[in-house]
Amino acid sequence: MIETFKKDVEEGLSKTSKTLPSKYFYDSIGDQIFIKIMNMPAYYLTRAEHDIFKNQTEKIIQKLKLTPNIFFEIIELGAGDGTKTKLLLKELIRLEYNFKYAPIDISENALKNLKSNLNKEMASLEVSTKQGDYFEVLDNLKQQKAPKVVLFLGSNIGNMSDETAKIFLTKLSNALNKNDKVLLGVDMIKSEHVVLPAYNDKEGLTKSFNMNLLDRINKELEGDFNTHHFEHLATYTQDEGIARSYLVSKKNQEVSINTLDQKFSFIEGEKIHTETSRKYNDAILEHLLEETYLKITDKLMDSNEYFADYILTKI
Repeated sequence: MIETFKKDVEEGLSKTSKTLPSKYFYDSIGDQIFIKIMNMPAYYLTRAEHDIFKNQTEKIIQKLKLTPNIFFEIIELGAGDGTKTKLLLKELIRLEYNFKYAPIDISENALKNLKSNLNKEMASLEVSTKQGDYFEVLDNLKQQKAPKVVLFLGSNIGNMSDETAKIFLTKLSNALNKNDKVLLGVDMIKSEHVVLPAYNDKEGLTKSFNMNLLDRINKELEGDFNTHHFEHLATYTQDEGIARSYLVSKKNQEVSINTLDQKFSFIEGEKIHTETSRKYNDAILEHLLEETYLKITDKLMDSNEYFADYILTKI
């Protein structure tokens, strides 16, 4: 894991337009900050999807066309703390469905906490965790012959560029068997006054989340980033439908990363792109699915129509 981190940091900071992958936000500190972000007033995404899972749980099960006496697997990519998913799992257990839950996350800390909590809250639930990157995990899905429901919630797909999302969905499609399902949670395109505060809150939590990436490089790769010399920037326009987060250098400076045996120069105002958060509508998602065998078979929305959980079926 540390070698991949080193490689990604070196590649990203060596580009003309510098980048750092958003997946490295999530360590033990980043996980804690993100839980706080999910609970802050401006961060509507979690509340909106939670609204769907809380108030339409039976409808989700119905739309997924699950059969109680036929064993199936629920595989969740980027499970996090599983708050929303627990609502679905509890209802499936109550209705005596026969299934196993397999949460997958890049954060070992998140998986450890999730499994511990699930063991306490749902002792009868079979849980099989796996740490890893989404793309790595997909390679093993095809071998599992039981019917599958893949959960990819929280608009995590929005962190990918459209090009990467198309590759991901194609790979996911190829890894599934006929009639397997995907429950894909996506944030819908909406106005700036709703979206932008979710990525640049007054409390400064999103700033701390972004800056933690530099702290992580300092701790794990022996860097000497001074976070006081960078600022957090978030941008979004409704016409484009893409929110972006950056770390911006406040001055001309040089940063050393000892494990890479390299120094990286920054000029005042230079940006490091750390996160993309694409917003969607039906047309955008249909375009991303064009080269796959996944078909939109249903769609559930929250009460404000901010967020949608699409059901995709492998044909």
